Amino acid sequence: MLLFADDQDNRVIVTVLGKDKVGIIAGVTGVLAQVNANILDISQTIMQEFLVMVMLVDISRCHVDFGTLKNLLMAKGEEIGVQVNAQHEEVFRFMHRI
Repeated sequence: MLLFADDQDNRVIVTVLGKDKVGIIAGVTGVLAQVNANILDISQTIMQEFLVMVMLVDISRCHVDFGTLKNLLMAKGEEIGVQVNAQHEEVFRFMHRI
């Protein structure tokens, strides 16, 4: 898939890590839905009692800026007892290159 620079600027990686319990996915994806962010891809697994989730999210039609979205996700994470982080796809790729 060919991506233009603008496409990558509008994509963020959202990671969720914490002890698994009911409502984590609903809480995090609910925040994304409220601000009109679109989940492009999602991967999740349970490692013993911990949920590990990674989402690729398109924020091109988001009603809030990236900083506000990041703060909303972090606040939701604190509320439900998990760690939620968001970073631009290009930053994620740079940090995780070999």
